Amino acid sequence: MPEKHLSTQFDSELGSLSSRVMELGGLVESQIRQAVYALSQFNGDAAQQVLENEVRVNNMEVEIDRELSSVIARRQPTARDLRLLMAISKTTANLERVGDEAEKIARMVKSIIGKSGAMRSLPATELRVAADLASGQLRKALDAFARLDTAAAVAILKEDDALDKEFDGFVRKLITYMMEDPRTISSSLDLLFIAKAIERIGDHAKNIAEFIIYVVKGADVRHAPMETIESAVK
Repeated sequence: MPEKHLSTQFDSELGSLSSRVMELGGLVESQIRQAVYALSQFNGDAAQQVLENEVRVNNMEVEIDRELSSVIARRQPTARDLRLLMAISKTTANLERVGDEAEKIARMVKSIIGKSGAMRSLPATELRVAADLASGQLRKALDAFARLDTAAAVAILKEDDALDKEFDGFVRKLITYMMEDPRTISSSLDLLFIAKAIERIGDHAKNIAEFIIYVVKGADVRHAPMETIESAVK
């Protein structure tokens, strides 16, 4: 990922950290898939597995942070190396939060299992479209981070609108269900929390894409309009 240094040991340490981030990303992606499966099948066992694996995600975040602190203290990096290490730290934090969102989905699934038949009439399976979009964005963001691909990062930022539209459309549909049948209100609110968790996964993927641009170009493009972002990567 990074440029070569005179110290091959430093290169090795940077490569090891990057690999650990990819490993954490793979674990988090698995958490999302399992949580969405639990939702689509109303499977309590699958939801429980997500909750149990969350401990692994948290432990990996702590381990990566410990390695980062050690590298920064020993190498005292500057310029792009320092930006890379900062981006690894922020990406790790975002991945841990994605794990938290998967955990929220699993907890909501466990909450709605066993509720009245009204739950079965709600559009729970439609959340799979949004979940697939969010999971796809995260996968692309991790791939772009591994290659420090700014063009791919910009594409991810542009795709974020599609997930926001899915979320808005789903919320409108849930409101219609609740207005037509008040018995669905409790279950609809559970689904609303799940939809929000999925949207947040997309937001974290967007954050990772922004870190890529920061590493390569040294430009902080958070909250910047698309015109500014595209200009920064040229």
